[in-house]
Amino acid sequence: MPKDEHYRAAQMHNLAAHAHMVAATHHDKEDHMTGHEYSKQAMEHSAKAHEASLEALQKSAAKANQSEKRA
Repeated sequence: MPKDEHYRAAQMHNLAAHAHMVAATHHDKEDHMTGHEYSKQAMEHSAKAHEASLEALQKSAAKANQSEKRA
Protein backbone atom coordinates (compact mmCIF):
# COMPACT_ATOMS: atom_id res chain seq x y z
CA MET A 1 0.00 0.00 0.00
CA PRO A 2 2.68 2.62 0.82
CA LYS A 3 4.26 2.06 -2.60
CA ASP A 4 0.97 3.09 -4.20
CA GLU A 5 0.85 6.21 -2.05
CA HIS A 6 4.41 7.16 -2.99
CA TYR A 7 3.65 6.56 -6.67
CA ARG A 8 0.58 8.79 -6.42
CA ALA A 9 2.63 11.53 -4.75
CA ALA A 10 5.30 11.25 -7.45
CA GLN A 11 2.65 11.58 -10.16
CA MET A 12 1.31 14.72 -8.52
CA HIS A 13 4.80 16.21 -8.29
CA ASN A 14 5.30 15.50 -12.00
CA LEU A 15 1.97 17.15 -12.81
CA ALA A 16 2.95 20.21 -10.79
CA ALA A 17 6.35 20.39 -12.50
CA HIS A 18 4.68 20.22 -15.91
CA ALA A 19 2.28 23.01 -14.98
CA HIS A 20 5.21 25.15 -13.80
CA MET A 21 6.98 24.60 -17.13
CA VAL A 22 3.87 25.55 -19.10
CA ALA A 23 3.44 28.68 -16.98
CA ALA A 24 7.08 29.66 -17.54
CA THR A 25 6.69 29.18 -21.29
CA HIS A 26 3.63 31.43 -21.37
CA HIS A 27 5.38 34.07 -19.27
CA ASP A 28 8.35 33.98 -21.67
CA LYS A 29 5.96 34.59 -24.57
CA GLU A 30 4.57 37.56 -22.61
CA ASP A 31 1.20 35.82 -22.40
CA HIS A 32 0.95 36.91 -18.78
CA MET A 33 -2.72 36.20 -18.21
CA THR A 34 -2.41 32.61 -19.39
CA GLY A 35 0.93 32.34 -17.60
CA HIS A 36 -0.69 33.55 -14.41
CA GLU A 37 -3.50 31.01 -14.77
CA TYR A 38 -0.98 28.20 -15.28
CA SER A 39 1.07 29.43 -12.34
CA LYS A 40 -2.02 29.26 -10.14
CA GLN A 41 -2.76 25.76 -11.40
CA ALA A 42 0.86 24.74 -10.77
CA MET A 43 0.66 25.98 -7.19
CA GLU A 44 -2.54 24.01 -6.64
CA HIS A 45 -0.89 20.88 -8.02
CA SER A 46 2.16 21.51 -5.84
CA ALA A 47 0.01 21.78 -2.72
CA LYS A 48 -1.79 18.53 -3.56
CA ALA A 49 1.53 16.83 -4.25
CA HIS A 50 2.86 17.99 -0.89
CA GLU A 51 -0.23 16.65 0.88
CA ALA A 52 0.11 13.32 -0.95
CA SER A 53 3.77 13.10 0.05
CA LEU A 54 2.94 13.70 3.70
CA GLU A 55 0.19 11.08 3.56
CA ALA A 56 2.55 8.55 1.96
CA LEU A 57 5.18 9.26 4.61
CA GLN A 58 2.68 8.79 7.43
CA LYS A 59 1.43 5.51 5.97
CA SER A 60 4.99 4.26 5.49
CA ALA A 61 5.86 5.15 9.07
CA ALA A 62 2.73 3.44 10.38
CA LYS A 63 3.52 0.30 8.39
CA ALA A 64 7.12 0.31 9.67
CA ASN A 65 5.87 0.64 13.24
CA GLN A 66 3.51 -2.31 12.76
CA SER A 67 6.35 -4.40 11.38
CA GLU A 68 8.56 -3.54 14.35
CA LYS A 69 5.83 -4.53 16.82
CA ARG A 70 5.43 -7.91 15.13
CA ALA A 71 9.15 -8.62 15.26
